[in-house]
Amino acid sequence: MLYSKTTPEQKRIALRDMLASGTIQQFPGAFSPLSARLIEEKGFAGVYVSGAVLANDLGLPDIGLTTLTEVATRAGQIARMTDLPTLVDADTGFGEPMNVARSIQELENAGLAGCHIEDQFNPKRCGHLDGKNVVDLDTATKRIRAAADARR
Repeated sequence: MLYSKTTPEQKRIALRDMLASGTIQQFPGAFSPLSARLIEEKGFAGVYVSGAVLANDLGLPDIGLTTLTEVATRAGQIARMTDLPTLVDADTGFGEPMNVARSIQELENAGLAGCHIEDQFNPKRCGHLDGKNVVDLDTATKRIRAAADARR
C-alpha cells in the first residue's frame, strides 16, 4: 500500500464525529509511516504524531525549533499510510494568529485530520519541562479563532 484509501476529508469528518460522540478515543503515537500502519492494524481509533518525536527525529530538542514545513511534511508522510484520522502536535501554531491560520491550512493540505496548539509563548518549551509560560487569554483566543476560521 502506497497511501491510504480514505481521503483527508473523510479522515477530518471521522475525527469530528469521534469528538462529537463524547467517548474517549485512543490515538497511540506514531513515529513513522510503518508505526501508523501497525496502530491501524491493532484496531485503534486514530494516530497521534508527537511534536517531541518530530523534533527528536530531526536531532533537535523539543523547544520550538521545528518548522511548519518539517512538521507538515513528516506528519503528512505518517498520515498518508493509514486510513485512520491523524492528529499532530502543532506546537504554538508556528507564530502569531495569521501564522496559526496558515499552519492549519498546510497541515490539512498534508492530509492531517486535526492538530492541537499550545498556549505557550514562542519559543516554547517541551511540555514535560519546568519553566513554561503561557500567553494571556486574548492571545490564546486569537490563536484559536484563527485556527477555527482557517479549517475546512
